[in-house]
Amino acid sequence: MPGREMTPSSLASYAKQSIKGLPIKLSVLSEKEMKKLKMGGIIGVGEGSREKSCFIVLEYFGTDRKKAPIVLVGKGVTFDTGGINLKPSDSILGMNMDMSGGASVIHALTSAVRLKMKKNIVALIPAVENMASGSSYRPGDILRSMSGKTIEVLNTDAEGRIILADALIYAKKYHPSLVVDVATLTGAALVALGERASALFTQDEKLETLFRHLGEESGDYVWPLPLWDEYDEEIKGTFGDVANLGKTRYGGAITAAIFLKQFVDKSYPWVHLDIAPRMTTLPDEFLAKGSAGAPVRLLVKLLEKF
Repeated sequence: MPGREMTPSSLASYAKQSIKGLPIKLSVLSEKEMKKLKMGGIIGVGEGSREKSCFIVLEYFGTDRKKAPIVLVGKGVTFDTGGINLKPSDSILGMNMDMSGGASVIHALTSAVRLKMKKNIVALIPAVENMASGSSYRPGDILRSMSGKTIEVLNTDAEGRIILADALIYAKKYHPSLVVDVATLTGAALVALGERASALFTQDEKLETLFRHLGEESGDYVWPLPLWDEYDEEIKGTFGDVANLGKTRYGGAITAAIFLKQFVDKSYPWVHLDIAPRMTTLPDEFLAKGSAGAPVRLLVKLLEKF
């Protein structure tokens, strides 16, 4: 949908519409509630827009509530101008689809429920609009995340990782068995892999193998890139704990994933999918132009088999 029609609040409304008649609980946290939770990342990124940010929470308990759920986290930037670091004109078109990660986790969850999977599943979608205005967050700003870690903003167009940081911290409250975040995060993933596979990041070799297998099975191909601890040095901040951009222009998809790793609790396994390469369809796929819907099929297979 065009960006002016798909705002954070309308994304929440469509989530509500998607779960109609299904045993899924929907909660939508307002900016006031997020401020109480100290979600400084989400609040900071959304400050430049007249559209209010929100945090969408979908909960499905298909089995014993004591069993740890799978938590799916989806980036919900309903339009991304780049903020003060405004995108060039040839990159800004199509940024109404920067909420594709959020949409994919909503529909993976609703598909799992319709398939009557006996699993506990939670979907979290931080929903913001990243606009350039007099109230926008600025390069050089320091944002305090929900974890207490400070984020040094080197570029306002690296906003997806900032909102996901708060969502990954929020996921901890569920004591999950697995956390998977999905985001149209970096052009660097597109440069690395072309347009036929999403970038896969995890430090769990068994999960890497599983995701590659399920990607082949579903047609939502994924390919692994490194998440070695040595890369941590690349995103160390000067004035904040972590910087939202790497120290060089190289390996941008990796440094984005490394940034997210700083906000993941080590008590549960985590997978990051950078779906920027699969945001839009290719001509030889013979599908409608626009969003490819990746990786809904992969996530449904995962929910079925994990």
